[in-house]
Amino acid sequence: MILVDSSVLIDLLEKTPRWFQWSSDQLFAAAERDKLGINALVYAEISRTFASYDAQNDFLKQSGIAYLHIPASAAYAASAAHKAYRQNGGTRAATLPDFFIGAHASVEGYTLMTRDAKRIHTYFPDVPSISPR
Repeated sequence: MILVDSSVLIDLLEKTPRWFQWSSDQLFAAAERDKLGINALVYAEISRTFASYDAQNDFLKQSGIAYLHIPASAAYAASAAHKAYRQNGGTRAATLPDFFIGAHASVEGYTLMTRDAKRIHTYFPDVPSISPR
């Protein structure tokens, strides 16, 4: 399973000039070799692109992207990573969603497709990623 971060889907959906091609190429290639999924945080972050709940769910169904539940162990791991980040001098309080996504991939053994792999690899070094180099 490949857990897809919101940045990649937003690039695709909103045709982000700098990243659209990379994100669309990576998504289509990944879909050829594995299943794709998102969790509640990614679902919420991409919702801004859709006119309705039904439109969003239609997109996910047509794209073959599964909705995955975040296990409690991942929520705990996200909190621990966020705490370590803050203790290491991290100042952005709004990073907790990133840690949830990284922890979810870590706990479930998923590959993470993201454009921001640096923080994930710092706090979840076991998570394989698909990201720009």
